[in-house]
Amino acid sequence: MSIRKAVLSDLNIVREISEHTITKIYPHYYPKGAVDFFLAHHNEAHILDDIYLNRVFLCLDLVQNIVGTVTIKDNEICRLFVLPAHQRKGYGTELLDFAETIIAEQYSQIVLDASLPAKKMYRRRGYVDTEFHSISVKYGDFLCYDVMEKQL
Repeated sequence: MSIRKAVLSDLNIVREISEHTITKIYPHYYPKGAVDFFLAHHNEAHILDDIYLNRVFLCLDLVQNIVGTVTIKDNEICRLFVLPAHQRKGYGTELLDFAETIIAEQYSQIVLDASLPAKKMYRRRGYVDTEFHSISVKYGDFLCYDVMEKQL
């Protein structure tokens, strides 16, 4: 497995990984309004901006298939997604290790917004809850999430 920086031609694969993971995994944890919010938040324009700013990275398996992505904004880990068919194979751990290493070069603390499916993994890695947020979304639903931090 390897990790490389995303380039403009990777825009569609980053979008597809994000959308596919959200639509397959998140409905088990969140109401429809929250899932729709995530899809809108991780839209093509936001991904494109992050690629232009050299913030997006891709995880490749042993035969060079792209299986996951992570976005690093200063000391914040964002958009960490692994395709559902490739979860529980170490790719998420590899992406998180990579992001933590990059952030540790300049910062003493990592911040992230924890999705419910990933929260257990973050806790095992030493992240602690620092804030709770609840956003009113479509259909009278709410998106609830925690901000987590890890001291380096």
